[in-house]
Amino acid sequence: MRSALACLALAAFGSVSCAPSEPRFPLKEPIWRDTDLESVSIACHPEPIHGDPGHVACTPRPYWSSQIWDGLDNTTFRPISEGLGVYETGEATNVNSMDEVPDSSWFTNRIGSHAMTPDEIALGACDLSLVLHPDTAADGTWIIDHGKTEGITPGFRVEIGGKEYLFKQDDPDQPELASAAQTIGLAIYHAAGFNTPCEQVAIFKPSLLKLLPNLRYKWGNALAVEKAFDQNALDGIVKKSPKSGDRIRMQASAWIMGHSIGPFRYTDTREDDPNDVVAHQNRRELRGSRLIAAWIDHVDAREGNSLDTWIADRPDAHDSSPGHVVHYLLDTSEALGPKWAQGDMLWRRAGYGYLLFDWAGYASDLLALGIRVHVWDYVEKTPGHEIFLYFNAEDFVPDEWRPAYENAAFTRMTECDAAWMARILARFTPEIIEALARRGQFTNAKNTEYVTDVLERRLQRILERYLTGLSPVTDVRIADGRLLCALDLAEWRGLRKADAFRYAAWSSRSGPLAVERSKLGRICVSLPHVAPDGNVADDSPARYVIVRVADGVAQGPLIAHLYDLGPSRGYRLVGLQRPPR
Repeated sequence: MRSALACLALAAFGSVSCAPSEPRFPLKEPIWRDTDLESVSIACHPEPIHGDPGHVACTPRPYWSSQIWDGLDNTTFRPISEGLGVYETGEATNVNSMDEVPDSSWFTNRIGSHAMTPDEIALGACDLSLVLHPDTAADGTWIIDHGKTEGITPGFRVEIGGKEYLFKQDDPDQPELASAAQTIGLAIYHAAGFNTPCEQVAIFKPSLLKLLPNLRYKWGNALAVEKAFDQNALDGIVKKSPKSGDRIRMQASAWIMGHSIGPFRYTDTREDDPNDVVAHQNRRELRGSRLIAAWIDHVDAREGNSLDTWIADRPDAHDSSPGHVVHYLLDTSEALGPKWAQGDMLWRRAGYGYLLFDWAGYASDLLALGIRVHVWDYVEKTPGHEIFLYFNAEDFVPDEWRPAYENAAFTRMTECDAAWMARILARFTPEIIEALARRGQFTNAKNTEYVTDVLERRLQRILERYLTGLSPVTDVRIADGRLLCALDLAEWRGLRKADAFRYAAWSSRSGPLAVERSKLGRICVSLPHVAPDGNVADDSPARYVIVRVADGVAQGPLIAHLYDLGPSRGYRLVGLQRPPR
């Protein structure tokens, strides 16, 4: 049954849009909404909770893994098993006929499909009801009702006006960096299309907090033990948090709705979720998210920084069926140049090579007889911006960026996956990046300027690499029934001078086509009719037309598949491809 569902999913998406072959696309609307958003029922199972040892949940079973296990699995066990056996490669399987990813429980088309203002993007997943207002809050109205019991960073849960937030401490060694990286990074992921919590920097007077009694906490390494979260524990967090006068600075993450069932994996599927039929390593959004991680230097992109929640149809019974799973990305606090591990040698290496078991790197060094020079051998801190350590644009090469250790989806990213994500990231204009950097609320304005500058230049390198290979022509549509109009993102972003772009189009039915060019990469191709209004079936091969559009810069063309329904109804776009050449 499981494999049958997977086959149906692959057939429905028809993941041929980036392949070099030219299939004939059927005359039907592309899939823009995945069925994994539909409700399903799950068999009930015992899931004891505090005060109710006989509690039963009708959701997928919780999955948990430690960072140690995840690291060992991805650096040792998975590479060995894949080396000894056969594993799937090739293109992503959740791509529609327009070479795009439909909305799903994983991803929602946002900045790649419609205009968003800089301020809207900077808010991330926060709506106005979730934005904190510490200046107008009364003392003792922010209620600490739970100690943080997972992860390394100290923190606690706060109830504010009926809404819950997880507050986390900034790293005293890199004051303000973690909270800024968390807020900026997840706002970027959210605008790109991923599910994230609402994140914000909270700068407030400690007197706003009221600590409830009998709380517990546990944070630190795997050997940490649970302790009482009392006033002494709270005072320790306050003491180590960055200060601004009588205020402290912390990260504030709005509590995610639903019943938590643990993180998702970057491989395989969740066996007890009937909606989860596409292997995670073959999902384009997870593969393509490598470019966002590279852009912001999110070296800690791993399963532990994700969360699956069950959204029950009944809001009064959060762990009942029917319902569906929603997949979230969490925690980019270790981005923008963090002290991800202990020691300057590892800080230098972060983002430039795997920190653990870099097998390919070891082999390369061996072949080079140990004389190969690595980026981490010479990378330097930027004077005046030491909190960002080795985060810069000068040494950034998109193809060569690495997280702390292997990520199965990242390593399977193809040129098609990367080009898709680059088309989304191209929408992040300098104005948007500046608004994102301001959202970090750095005390020193020079740090805001530095983040703005580095993010802009790192993004430019990503676009240079991935918008000049496969065609960057997008927003393809039919106008007036006879014009194929589109936007060339490479020209729109100014990757080359305007005169470098020389547009040409060719039809499989009528030969060369006229291309009308307007400002900022906008083009329209005139399509002469090749079929009559009637007498021929709408899906007849006689109506099928393939149009190639080249811009003179990208290595490959855009290939548009159309049906000419005649002069009265006009052309219908049914598929897009972006082959290498």
